[in-house]
Amino acid sequence: MHKMPRIWMDYCTFLTDQNKITRTRKVFDRALRALPVTQHHRIWPLYLNFVKKHDIPETAIRVFRRYLKLCPENAEEYVEYLSGIDKLDEAALTLAKIVNNENFVSQYGKSKHQLWNELCELISNNPDKVQSLNVDAIIRGGLRRYTDQLGHLWNSLANYYVRSGLFERARDIYEEAIQTVTTVRDFTQVFDAYAQFEELSLSKRMEEVSKVASPSEDDNIDLELRLARFEDLMERRLLLLNSVLLRQNPHNVQEWHKRVQLYEGKPHDIINTYTEAVQTVDPKLAVGKLHTLWVEFAKFYEKNGQVDDARIIFEKAIQVPYVKVDDLASVWCEWTEMEIRNENYEEALKLMHRATAMPSRKVAYHDDGETVQARLYKSLKVWSMYADLEESFGTFKSCKAVYDHIIDLKIATPQIIINYGIFLEENNYFEEAFRAYEKGISLFKWPNVYDIWNTYLTKFLKRYGGSKLERARDLFEQCLEKCPPQFAKNLYLLYAKLEEEHGMARHAMAVYERATKAVPEKEMYDIFNVYIKRAAEIYGIPKTRQIYEKAIEVLPEDRTREMCLRFADMETKLGEIDRARAVYAHCSQICDPRVTTEFWQTWKEFEVRHGNEDTMREMLRIKRSVQAMYNTQVNMMSAQMLSSAAATTGTTADLAPGEKDGMRLLEAKAAEMAGSAGLVTRSGNIMFVRGETQGNKQDKVVNPDEIDIDDEEEEIENEEVPIEKKNIPSEVFGSLKKDDLND
Repeated sequence: MHKMPRIWMDYCTFLTDQNKITRTRKVFDRALRALPVTQHHRIWPLYLNFVKKHDIPETAIRVFRRYLKLCPENAEEYVEYLSGIDKLDEAALTLAKIVNNENFVSQYGKSKHQLWNELCELISNNPDKVQSLNVDAIIRGGLRRYTDQLGHLWNSLANYYVRSGLFERARDIYEEAIQTVTTVRDFTQVFDAYAQFEELSLSKRMEEVSKVASPSEDDNIDLELRLARFEDLMERRLLLLNSVLLRQNPHNVQEWHKRVQLYEGKPHDIINTYTEAVQTVDPKLAVGKLHTLWVEFAKFYEKNGQVDDARIIFEKAIQVPYVKVDDLASVWCEWTEMEIRNENYEEALKLMHRATAMPSRKVAYHDDGETVQARLYKSLKVWSMYADLEESFGTFKSCKAVYDHIIDLKIATPQIIINYGIFLEENNYFEEAFRAYEKGISLFKWPNVYDIWNTYLTKFLKRYGGSKLERARDLFEQCLEKCPPQFAKNLYLLYAKLEEEHGMARHAMAVYERATKAVPEKEMYDIFNVYIKRAAEIYGIPKTRQIYEKAIEVLPEDRTREMCLRFADMETKLGEIDRARAVYAHCSQICDPRVTTEFWQTWKEFEVRHGNEDTMREMLRIKRSVQAMYNTQVNMMSAQMLSSAAATTGTTADLAPGEKDGMRLLEAKAAEMAGSAGLVTRSGNIMFVRGETQGNKQDKVVNPDEIDIDDEEEEIENEEVPIEKKNIPSEVFGSLKKDDLND
């Protein structure tokens, strides 16, 4: 029994080779009847190949139908066969059944979407051969089902009508498509196909007309109509694209503005667009500023001379439930500006009075649970414009009341306070202005109060000068009490100027002294410059020595060098050569010769002009000492690093012999370098620099103002003394600490 399928297969194959078609078909049928169903899969492939090979469509179709009852999963093979023999209606029906069968699994691994596209392509490209299906209904079903492929499906439906010769119907499909798609990709696909369709239609009609010897008037009209239709389509492209974007998000305010611009020159369309926009956009879902639509709508009427209609638009706009109070405030301000442009000043003031009216109950400005209309009374934007209008068109009393109301509501800014003070001053209410400044000072803290203080003090000094000196001093002291360092500079300079012009010089100097401590480090240099300049003008140049010394103590290194050079230059001009030399010697301790070459060149030029061979040699010796000091600092850091490493890993005795030798060599080298540089060390620390006597006393430059040094100190040669103390008058560095000189 198990050999029967094989026998039938061999028999069928033999008959097939003999080209006995009818007999072979009957043998296949007998084999299928004789064999059990479980063995049919061995016969059907031979049977199907047989009917395909001998080109007998009717028989093949009947055979395939019987086969699909047993193996419905192979329906795609049947569709391929039908497409090959041009039986497209039957192929479309079978493919439609496949698509509608939710349990169907493609033997070729195709998805339902791919099968649907094949069906759409088949029925749209062959409208004359597919008669059994409602193509329009099938494709529209796909439009509802596959929303990510709308462009392709719409083009397939339009293509079906084009191939059917129903051009007007195809045009309607294209119009419907571009009015319904919601993505730019789908729109682009449909629009390009639509434009190509219109262009081909136009070009074909032009060819037909050109072949006619004498075209009739109807032909010319039809040609012009097709051309106008194509041009209109291309002109509408941007507008259609804008419609797509608005279908994506109808609450996009910016796209509504773009749509209005596309209708430029068409007032009725613009009005309809604005009307549709304000009715469509939800304030809570709006992307952008909704109030701009209302404002531009009203401005459109204003530009066309319809001010009353613009007022109606604004009246509706102020009732919209905006998300932010600022949007409603902007509408009120725009409405007021429109009235001002039309010179309706009284109406503008009434509008501002309406906008700032107190509600029936007080609400918090930031309470989102309340409407924006109820919170508008605390809008600074509206109050600021109200104050400006009152200044321009109101009375002094009404304007003052507005400013006072702003302050009472505690919504004032420093600029509002300053504007209030200037307004009162312009009307000669100076004390009222000063009281307004004081109110502002009580409302704000640093740094916001800086502008108010600056304006207040400037105006007060301009008004009273030195007639109310004690009051001015009290104001300055109150201002500077909690003033941050970054705002102190200008205030101290203003205070010092007051004391110079109307007070006492020593008070001014005291203010400058306080300023040097109150300002940030980066501004100290500027303050010291002003301090030195004013001290020189008031007391004379010699009185600036203490200021220079103070500056050298507190300034950072780069500024200290500049101050030392200026100090030395001043002493040189005064003829105090030894003092100048002492300043150079002191400054040299922070001047690395490899970096600050300019300083050493300046000192060298000084010695060339005012010194002698001994002083020049001393300068060079100091230069070498400073150089060695900076080199030794690097070596000391290395030694400290090595010592810390040794402390971590063990003592020197714990090191290997090679490591011991390396440590000894490093120590010896460091000691040798310190000795060659004239440095005397103790326990590895630098103590002082070895000095030498610089020639005979009578060879030195004689300075009658120089303080004599003790004879005992002059007789000591090669004594180890700090280099800064050698030949330095005590007055110059009397206020400097010994540690500062040795650093």
